[in-house]
Amino acid sequence: MTAEQVVAAFLGRGATAATAESLTAGLVAAALADVPGASGMLRGGVVSYASEVKAGILGVSEQLLAEAGSVDPRVAAQMAEGARRVCGADYGVATTGVAGPDPHDGKPVGTVYVAVAGPDRTETEEFRFEGNRAEIRAAARDAALRALLGELVI
Repeated sequence: MTAEQVVAAFLGRGATAATAESLTAGLVAAALADVPGASGMLRGGVVSYASEVKAGILGVSEQLLAEAGSVDPRVAAQMAEGARRVCGADYGVATTGVAGPDPHDGKPVGTVYVAVAGPDRTETEEFRFEGNRAEIRAAARDAALRALLGELVI
């Protein structure tokens, strides 16, 4: 699966997407934007490293962030829904997790949540990746692209 496949599928369906990225910090949006023609499907993205950005821009519950921390499947779901809403896209995809080198919010390095919000539902998946920081971030990017494509073809 490649970003080219995602862009082609979205263009073929006339669908649009937006990103909300924490640990990937724009890698998903950049992978899509590297594909010629992506402007026809990529509406925009939000890099939301800070919890204040997750809450203030994407609409993630401040109470949830305070209780669960930023590395949580419900946070990922709300991030994806927020990206969809603020960018006016058919689908939103979000990544949050721990790339290392240290654990975060009580979660071990390699814990990643990817969520996709669409017109009818929001799906979240948990991953446990291994490797260094760059490898975990690249694996999270690829998982987000797969999830985005998977939601479109269902």
